[in-house]
Amino acid sequence: MQCANQQVSPFELIFHQPNNMKLSLSSTLRPSPSPFCTNCITSKHSLPVIKCQQQSTPQKSSWSNLKAAMGKKIRKKGLEDLSDELYEFSSVNLDHAPARRQVRSAFIDFHQQLDHVLFKLAPPGIRTEEWYELNSKGLEIFCKSWLPKAGEQIKGVVCFCHGYGDTCTFLFEGIARRIAGSGYAVYAVDHPGFGLSDGLHGYISNFDNLVDNVIEQYAKIKARPELQGLPRFIFGQSMGGAVALKTHLKEPDQWDGMILAAPMCRVAEEVMPPALMLKVANCLSNFIPEVKFLPTQDLAELAFRNLKYRKLAYYNMISYSGRVRLKTAMEILKVTSEIESNVDKVCSPLLVIHGAGDMVTDPNVSKFLYEKASSKDKTLKLYEGGYHSILEGEPDDTIFAVFDDIIKWLDARCST
Repeated sequence: MQCANQQVSPFELIFHQPNNMKLSLSSTLRPSPSPFCTNCITSKHSLPVIKCQQQSTPQKSSWSNLKAAMGKKIRKKGLEDLSDELYEFSSVNLDHAPARRQVRSAFIDFHQQLDHVLFKLAPPGIRTEEWYELNSKGLEIFCKSWLPKAGEQIKGVVCFCHGYGDTCTFLFEGIARRIAGSGYAVYAVDHPGFGLSDGLHGYISNFDNLVDNVIEQYAKIKARPELQGLPRFIFGQSMGGAVALKTHLKEPDQWDGMILAAPMCRVAEEVMPPALMLKVANCLSNFIPEVKFLPTQDLAELAFRNLKYRKLAYYNMISYSGRVRLKTAMEILKVTSEIESNVDKVCSPLLVIHGAGDMVTDPNVSKFLYEKASSKDKTLKLYEGGYHSILEGEPDDTIFAVFDDIIKWLDARCST
């Protein structure tokens, strides 16, 4: 178990091998059905949801009750209370997109019942749409939008890049609705190999594929007639921060500002793997790139400070939480090195937000980015005691404070 004040970078999570820890890589909460889908492209499955703790009946024998109890005990961590039907879906092989889409559909009703402030206090009237775009590599990319209620003027456009253990569904649904409720059009896409998009689950053959897909999809969105003349911002969380930074470095004049939440943009020397291990892993990645090889820690405890919300992390059914694939690890390591070498070229108006108690990405990384970026307009916000999932895993008052800071920053740059 990590101490409360111990920093753990994404690469310590990849290469460190703790005992009895679930496998996972990044932070932000992981994906699943959108609880507020008004124009869903995937129809719901009419599956019964059995309540968590079923009452025994006189007809049940002691042996039956014992078998049921034992069955619960050997279930995956955090999923002990799912109905039998839903638990079967939770065990489906998610390597390919059709299976992930089926599981997402099966869990829609269940996720609508989750107790989270982002859902309970979601602003009314938000218009949503889901669709797939065929990208230039022939992959179906899942896209979603959240617009302010009809008749309300749109102030600007926010385009989101999710992290390694997340998608643009599940808890991001609440994040997007809160931003849209403040007058912004919010768009998000699942990276290839993640969420509902095509591609081998959790596999990154080349990090630039993620960056190029973001550039391609958001170019289509920004070209929409109703968005012309509006300020445009790119928003990246965790690994998505690296995607957003690389996107900006490739096209520095295409965005009016950038928001980064706990960005993954540098690997601290003290947690870099030994040179020999890196050499071996890099060599193997050329021959067996897709192999799930490198174990990681269970991030629920590391990323979520709010104990009630921490329990919800395990219901991100279509997030990638297995062993890190060899090529994926090498690509993430490579891109952080590239970003570190070019951080002085970051020139966009910049808001960096980070939990001061983050044990997944070191807050000092955000300080480094803030200090080295050449942006004339830059802001760093550190939240005392905050963990990695600063937007969804904190006490409610901290979550509200973070969103207030984001909206104030956006409003100040859209006032003209």
